[in-house]
This record gives sequence, C-alpha cells and structure tokens, in this order.
Amino acid sequence: MRRARWLAPWKDSSEKPVIYHCVTRVVERRLAFGAEEKEQFRTYLRMYENFSGCRVLSYCLMCNHVHILLEVPPMKEGGLSDDELLKRLRAIYPEAAVRLVAKELHEARKVIREGLAAESYATTIHERYTYRMHDLGEFMKTLLARFTRWFNTRHERSGTLWESRFKSVLVEDGIASRTMAAYIDLNPVRAGMAADPADYRWSSYGEAMGGGARGNGRKARAGLVRAVMAHQMEALNSKHEIRSEELAGQWKAMSRDYRMILLAEGEEKLREVVSEGGRLEVKVTRKGMKKEVVEAELALLERSRDVALGKMLRCRVRYFTDGAVIGSREFVDEVFTRCRDRFGGKRKDGARKLRGSGAAAAGRLWSVRDLRKQIG
Repeated sequence: MRRARWLAPWKDSSEKPVIYHCVTRVVERRLAFGAEEKEQFRTYLRMYENFSGCRVLSYCLMCNHVHILLEVPPMKEGGLSDDELLKRLRAIYPEAAVRLVAKELHEARKVIREGLAAESYATTIHERYTYRMHDLGEFMKTLLARFTRWFNTRHERSGTLWESRFKSVLVEDGIASRTMAAYIDLNPVRAGMAADPADYRWSSYGEAMGGGARGNGRKARAGLVRAVMAHQMEALNSKHEIRSEELAGQWKAMSRDYRMILLAEGEEKLREVVSEGGRLEVKVTRKGMKKEVVEAELALLERSRDVALGKMLRCRVRYFTDGAVIGSREFVDEVFTRCRDRFGGKRKDGARKLRGSGAAAAGRLWSVRDLRKQIG
C-alpha cells in the first residue's frame, strides 16, 4: 500500500502559501525529450496553469525529467462565477466545447431565475470541472496524461511514459522557495548543458530572460517574483488576487539579486568580509569609516551568504527532491506536529539539519527527513 502524499495541513487556508517542488522522470530514465517535446510540454504546462488556478513559480524541462515549483492556492470563497469558469475552460478545451457548457449554464440560470429549480443544477455543471482545479494531484495527473497522449501519438508508441508517480516536497515560502527556484533553474548548469542558466530556453529563468512566443516571458517573470518575494507581499494574505502583471512589474527589483544566487557573482568582494568566532563580521581596515560605507559592507555580507548558497546549488542536493518538507526549523516542526501520525512514537521533533551537499544551507533550511545516503 503506497503512502499518502505530503500535503500542507493548511492547504485550504488563504492565510499561508502552499508550495510544492514536483519532480517526474521518464521511464527507464530515457533521454526522450528534444526541443519539440520540451516546447510542447511547456505549452501544456501553461495551459493547465491557466485552467487549474495553480501557479507555476519555477520549472525546468530536462531530457529525461521535469521539475516544477508549484503554488496551489485554495479555491476562492464562493467558488467561480460562470464567466470565470468559462475562461478557465478555454485554456484547455476547444471553443465549441466551451460554448456547449455556456449554453448549459445559461439554461440552468434561466430555470433558476424562473423559480423552477434549485441552484444545485448549475453547481453540478461547475463541479464537473472544478474538482480538477486548485489541487496538486489533479494538476500533475492531467498535465502528465495530456503530454503522454501527445508524445505517444507523435512517436507512434503506447504505454506509460513516466517512471513512477511524481515526487513532491512541501516548501516554505521565503528563503526556501527562493532557494528551490534557483536549484530548479540551475539544472542545465549542473548537467553541463549551459554555462549560464539564462541560455537554457526550457526553464523559468531562461524564459524570463529570453522572452518567448507567448507573453514575452511575462508569466515566467511573475512566477519567479512570487517564488522570491511572495512572503513580502501584504496582498498575498488579503482577498485581493495578485495579477501576473503586478508581479512581473517587480521583476526588475529582484532579478539582479536572483541572478547573483544563480551565478555566484561578487565573490571577489568577499575578501572584505571575514569570519571570527563563528560569526560573520565586517572587516574594518581603517579608522573613521563612514556609516554609509559600513551599511554597504553589511549589505554585501548578506549577499555573500547567498553566494555560498549559489555554490551549493551547483551540486545535486537530494533533500530538495526527497526531503518531504523543506523550510525553516519552525516551519518543519509545525508540519511535523500537525502530521504526527506519520511518524513513530519515539520521534520528538520534525526538523533535521541538512548535511552533505546541502550543508551550506544548514541552519537556514531544514528537512523533515534525516537522509543518510547519496547526500553528497
């Protein structure tokens, strides 16, 4: 009997983001995806993003596996209006099919207005489609099934395309989601397929920097901004729906720092920073240092910590695919407490320090699993 997937205990709450890192691999790890396959997968990825109400924060399409950092917000209170439902349907259904649903809804509303039937008929029409929305499992299942049908037709094959059910890791927003997004965007660098992640077309960062046929990279930029800055946005915790245009407008403000993580730039400036007694401090080389200079050095210090993360992210970090839950110590312990029945009675707490190739993030990020093999 396979174990139930890790899901956020607060998955139906609008107060806290729910983010997952999803990984799926081609059967037998075959190098099955070329440029055409990756473009088609990205097309379906965006289609099902628009249909489901889930948000793709980061992604990378490799030759034999796929990474997706996905935010799964709850269905808004009161559900979708008829117009909103039809707009969602247009993302994946032909216009003729949408017109039939629109006609059904029109007739149902007409009957309701005339007092001949209850609201339940129109609700049933909605539920025919909304059960696949705002749900991690349904998003991945429908996306992968749709791509499999296309792939099998294109290559005159049949049968399963994917190695097993997809993996997912629950990720805290903030440092964890930013780090995970960078880890995903650096896949082609780790694989030796690109020196600069901006040069790899089939990733969120490559799309954000190079644009694309649809939206000129706007969706990709909006997703990365949300991965990096969502925890800072007051509107995230309000009933206001943040539009992609608003998020993409923040791209300029955060893209330089994000690129610094990806490329580990500024290492030469670290010579001005030293570590003493286990604490990082600014090295003052002359008396009378002006306040603004000290503040600039402190800002550099913060960025230098991200440089260390950048170096770590050039290695495979198994915690990011098999750690089950990744975030701050408080975040991991909270999930552990609320999912206590998944663990044996002897275990007292949830957070486990990252080791091996993930050690650079130890103390900042924690895992709920204490991995012992293949960690670096």
